[in-house]
Amino acid sequence: MIRRPPRSTLSSSSAASDVYKRQDYGPVIHAPAALDGSDPSMKRNATMGMLEGSAPQLALAAPGANNIVEEAAIDDAKQEARARVAQAFAEPGTEAANPAPVEKMQIIPVGRTGVNALALNQSKKLEPEWHAPWKLMRVISGHQGWVRAIAVDPGNEWFVTGASDCTIKCFDLASGTLKLTLTGHISCIRGLAVSATRPYMFSVAEDKTVKCWDLEYNKVIRHYHGHLSGVYACSLHPSLDVLATGGRDCAVRLWDVRTEREIHTLTGHDNTVVSLETQSNDPQIISGSMDTTIRLWDLVAGKVRTVLTNHKKSVRSLALHPRDFSFASGASDNIKKWAFPEGKFLNNLSGHNSILNTMSCNEDGVLFAGGDNGTMSFWDYRTGYCFQNDHTKVQPGSLDSEAGFFASEFDMTGSRLLTGEADKTIKIWREDETATPETHPIHFKKAINPSKY
Repeated sequence: MIRRPPRSTLSSSSAASDVYKRQDYGPVIHAPAALDGSDPSMKRNATMGMLEGSAPQLALAAPGANNIVEEAAIDDAKQEARARVAQAFAEPGTEAANPAPVEKMQIIPVGRTGVNALALNQSKKLEPEWHAPWKLMRVISGHQGWVRAIAVDPGNEWFVTGASDCTIKCFDLASGTLKLTLTGHISCIRGLAVSATRPYMFSVAEDKTVKCWDLEYNKVIRHYHGHLSGVYACSLHPSLDVLATGGRDCAVRLWDVRTEREIHTLTGHDNTVVSLETQSNDPQIISGSMDTTIRLWDLVAGKVRTVLTNHKKSVRSLALHPRDFSFASGASDNIKKWAFPEGKFLNNLSGHNSILNTMSCNEDGVLFAGGDNGTMSFWDYRTGYCFQNDHTKVQPGSLDSEAGFFASEFDMTGSRLLTGEADKTIKIWREDETATPETHPIHFKKAINPSKY
């Protein structure tokens, strides 16, 4: 706190006024107190215009202020020219072709005395990108139970599904025909992962087992023993031979794919681990649990880096953005968006009213969220704008209460969405080719007071 000097030490009232103004306004640049001209009424009207912010121009009287403004304007013009040239020659889809908004220096009226200051102002408002609505393309039947897990072949030719009928089925992605059925588990299958470097597939189930399948011989070649209860989630590391699994024993276990050894047992959750994601950059392991927390783990040290406690309900789903270094978490209270590596909270995606069992995100910035009551929502990932709300339809012969999502996955191109549902079907969705920005306009309203947690 700045102490004002006692009035007795000041030589005159004008000097005291100057000292008080400097202490109160600090670096604020003041406008001249008087204008040129002999008519007092003109001076009074101009001063009132300055007070109300309607004066056409405010002269900056501080020493060097005008030079500062001119230099700032010249620098802004040079930067804009360089940015336009870089954007013109950049490859489509890269960060250079879609630059982030740039903050500009702008002169704005400040306070109640007609003074001006140099302030930062966002030059471009955050507007959502237009996305076409998604529609149902195909319904695939074959399972005799809830479809709880989906994984897509890295070559984008086929996909596998696991269900509560204890079977794993392989379907052709283009035609939807059944290619293969694998049996071996004795309880509901909860997670699947397909390797991009080897002909291996991994499956986890409620029978406490983790299996590695050789897809050249269509048989189990490795078992990973260690879980004390049902295994609910799995994720294969994109660049290491490491498999992460989590389940009802509240632990995340890391396995060496080749030797079947358990590398780490990551403990800290107080309830079932129901969602897992892995990535090549730190933090390499992200887990969500029914204890309402999200944990970011240090793979090398085998311990937690950050604990995110913003959610108030079970975190049943996680979704990593393929390009942006961030992720989204889904619970029945909110979808929350976080930034790596520290897990900084960014914003909430509010609007759904169900338990979110699954979420998926593609490279175009479309975030899908599926609820256990059959509701589905599509979001613009960058702005949090929900551009489509819909409800799935059960297959004929099913009850209306069997409308619900359990698993979802985009294909490698991001143009098709696969969902596993409670009516024992797999549904394939795609964008509506007939939709245009005119037929489906954007109705975006930015939150006035967004939540900070």
